Parts: sequence; structure tokens; C-alpha cells
Amino acid sequence: MKELMLGNAAIARGMYEAGCKVVSSYPGTPSTEITEEAVKFPEIYCEWAPNEKVAVESAFGASLAGVRSSCAMKHVGLNVAADPVFSISYIGVKGGMVICVADDPGMHSSQNEQDSRHYARASKIPMLEPADSAEALAFTKLAFDLSEEYNTPVFLKMCTRVAHSQSVVETGERVERDVIPYVKDVHNVMTPANAKVRHPIVEERTNKLIQYAETAPINRVEMGGTKMGIITSSTSYQYVKETFGDSVSVLKLGMIWPLPEKLIRDFAAKVEKLVVVEELDPFIEEHCKKLGLEVHGKDILPMCDEFSQNLLAEKFGLPVPASRSLDENIPVRPPVMCSGCPHRGMFYTLMKQNCTVIGDIGCYTLGSAAPLLAMDINICMGASVSAEHGFNVALGKASQNKTVSVIGDSTFVHSGMTSLANIAYNQSASTVIILDNSITGMTGHQQNPTTGYNIKGDPAGKIDLEALCHAMGINRVRVVDPYDLAECDKAVREELAVDEPSVIISRRPCVLLKSVKTAPPLHVDTDKCRGCKACMKMGCPSISIRNGKAVIDETLCVGCGVCQQLCHFDALVR
Repeated sequence: MKELMLGNAAIARGMYEAGCKVVSSYPGTPSTEITEEAVKFPEIYCEWAPNEKVAVESAFGASLAGVRSSCAMKHVGLNVAADPVFSISYIGVKGGMVICVADDPGMHSSQNEQDSRHYARASKIPMLEPADSAEALAFTKLAFDLSEEYNTPVFLKMCTRVAHSQSVVETGERVERDVIPYVKDVHNVMTPANAKVRHPIVEERTNKLIQYAETAPINRVEMGGTKMGIITSSTSYQYVKETFGDSVSVLKLGMIWPLPEKLIRDFAAKVEKLVVVEELDPFIEEHCKKLGLEVHGKDILPMCDEFSQNLLAEKFGLPVPASRSLDENIPVRPPVMCSGCPHRGMFYTLMKQNCTVIGDIGCYTLGSAAPLLAMDINICMGASVSAEHGFNVALGKASQNKTVSVIGDSTFVHSGMTSLANIAYNQSASTVIILDNSITGMTGHQQNPTTGYNIKGDPAGKIDLEALCHAMGINRVRVVDPYDLAECDKAVREELAVDEPSVIISRRPCVLLKSVKTAPPLHVDTDKCRGCKACMKMGCPSISIRNGKAVIDETLCVGCGVCQQLCHFDALVR
């Protein structure tokens, strides 16, 4: 049956058809929908893991038990998972294991444009790279087969455009796989002696995979005009075909590591000029240069951002189609915290107290935006707590009385706990604020170990954050309601004043959760409003100024009442 399917959904369908039984992931755009779609198949056990490292290790455990398994993450999540990935490459697999990683060229929802292809080469793990939804499904099934045939995990690399675009796929039936019996093997213990024996086997495996890449159907030549030949892959292949059509010859690579050698040389010999079109780093281009080929790539095309058909046309001197434009200019709409966001009250407090705020990854990163401007830096998941500790150790009391770190509940469990352990162990007088909105918000409301529900919404184990912080050695732990500005102000002042580690849990569920009942919207008593704009200091998108008076958009306002606490004239009423 043919269906129009999202790239990520096609991967999940491929997992189902390939007989995959276990999927463990951590949500991260643009990879999240892979697991959200996979959980719809009752034959596949799916879970949200606390972080990507745990997800890879859990998937490997399932593979070790003899069943097909997978995990999914975004490109920066692969950094977290890298430790087990490199060792698993040496150990090998039993049941097929596929590691899905989604890159984000253009940084639509990421802090960098990291190119995951380098991980495939460094870890000596093969990587497949589909260019549309049909290939996403087919390559997923192929990845499981290759994993078992060559005794290796296999990377399946997506990018934002392929993950989040739709194209036609032809679905098939699920093929159940026999469980491969577990056999004890002490050589799987990666002591130096065992690892030393495994390394030559890994190198031999790579050589065999190179030979496979030479004739693999997913690496194909499409001959057209011979004045220029283009080597490309993934979404860049789509741009090349739409821009050049049959005027050029194309070598379309579906296996991006290891790369073929003879296939590329033979293709280069058939064209007058060889060009590599690839987003981000010159990965394929450098391989061609090592083969001694004269090749163009990054001398024509940029290293940064996504490509497009118009970009290729411009860079290769072709006519650029006129872009459609609207008669009126549409103002830029940067992302902001939602109306009634529980983080807003705490960030207002930190801004008011002129705190140095070391931030983390999540929707609360929007606390850095105007008018709050209440965040100084963010690095990666969990780094806020560690960085605050180092900041305070370096500057002592000069910083401790004004510096805090903020981290979400999901991110705290992901990688903030060990950072807090460092504070507790080394006793820096650091104040950590856990912004507990009872969900993983930025990636679309996934459950996490603090919510009490699993990926299907069924009751699950729940981590008690207060008890956990106490157990880690933090004596001062308090909970505040971020809708209560006076309570937040008092808590921050008191915890910054003490000479020991402390934790403030700012707790209120995300206002967008279906379980949250909002209050009726507020409105402005224009007779009382003085137009002082004090209510605007919160940066709430429900409030604006018109004709010198505050105006509340009742379609956005959730009646949180935080703005009422800023109005000295009682002009904001229910």
C-alpha cells in the first residue's frame, strides 16, 4: 500500500517491518517523531530514556539478548552517546542494532550545526543516509540486515528536511525475526587485552564494507550530461536534481560511510568536471581528494546553513527563479515563552535582582530574550549546573551572592544530576534553580522520569526531585510557585545569601498541557490604567499597548495573574 509519510514516520515503519522489538530514545528535534511513531506499533517496546547514552546502552542490551533494537537522537545527543558507541563498535552486535541520528543544518532548533558523519568515520560504524521518506523506510530495513551481516551497529543519518518532509512510501508486512540465543563470551568484556584483539577485526570489517559500498544498490550513478558530474547525498541530492535535471551526471550516495573508492574513480573518469554538493563539512570532498581526484566543493558552496535550489543555481551561475513575495512585509516573529509560561515569573525575579544566570537547553532558554534578558549563557544539556560551580569557585563570594543556574526537570535528569553531585561533593555555595514544568517541553511534551508516566501515558516510576536533591547531599531544598512573584523573590534572595549549596524547585506544570485548567482571561480597566507599561516588563505576548493603554488579547491570556502583581493601580482585573 502506498502512503504519504513523514520521513521520521517512515523510519518507524521500517523498524516495524524489519522486526525490531526494542526502541529506547531521548527526544530531540528533529529526531523525536521516530520514537513517537514507533510506539504506535504494539509489537515494538518503546521507552523514553533519561538521556542518549542510556538509550544506546539499553538498545545494545536488547541486541545482546538477541533481538533487533534501535535508538534515536539528534546530532548533539550523539555527543552524549559517544562513549558507549565507540566500545559497541568493537564488541559488535547480536540482534541488528540501528542508531538513528538527525542533524540540523540551519540550526532550526539546535545550538550548533554539527556534522554527524564524522562520528561514523571515527567510530568505524557504517552510516546510511536516505534522501526521502521511501528511502528512509528502505534504508532502515537494510540497516538492520547490514548490522547482523557485518556484526556492527549501523548509523541511519537524517537531516531536518528529510525528517520533517513527506513523500510517498510503499509499506510492507512485518517480518518477525527469531531471537538469537545469548551465549556467554568473555571476549565481549572490553579489557585492553580483548579490545586489542577486536581492533583488527573492526578494520577488516571496514574493508569488507568498502567492497560492499562499491556495488551497493543504494550508491547509484545517474548519467546525464558529462560536462559536470556531481557527487551528492541526502537532501542535497533533491536540490541537485531539481536544479540541474539531466544536464549533469550524478553519483547519489546512500551509504555515506565507508565511502566507495573504485565507484567514485570510475564516475570521475566519465565527466569533465567533478563537484561534490554536500551540506556542512567537506566530508565526501575530502575523501575524493584523498583518492587523488581533482574535485570542487567548498570552493563553490558554503560550509554553513542549509542549501536550496536557488542557492545552487546562484553558485553555479544559473538563472535564479524569481522568489514569490507578498505585497506587505510580514514582521519578524521571534519565539517567546507562551502566555502563562511558568518560567516567566522566575526569570522576571532573576532579572529584577540582576542575577548572573547560567542557562541550559530547553524552552526556558527563551528567558534570554527581551524584555527579560535574564540569561547570560547556555552551552549544552546539564552544563548550567557545572558551569555555575566553576564560575563560583573561580570568583568566590563575589559571584556566589548573584549567580544562579537554571535547568529544566527533564534536563536535570538527563545530565544535571551529576553536576549537582559535584556541587554537593565540593561544597560550592551555588544556588541551582530547577524549572519543573512537569514535562519535556521544548520537543513537544514527552514524558520523563519526573512525571510519573511512560511514553504511552501509563503510570510509571516517578523521581521525587526534593528527595533526590537531599539524598545527593543538598540540605537546603525549597519549592516555590513561579506565579507568586513575592515568594520567588524571597526564595532567591534567601538562598543566594547562605554560604552553602541550595536548590530552588520552581514548580508549575506547562500551561499547554491538556491536564492544566486555565483561569478566565484578564482584561484592562482603562479608567485605572495609567499606561506606565509595568505589565510589559514580563514580556507576555498577551499584553500590548494601544493608544497609551494596556490591552490584553483574551484569545491568548490564560489568567495566570502574574501581570496583576506588577500593576500598582489594580487595572488588570478578571
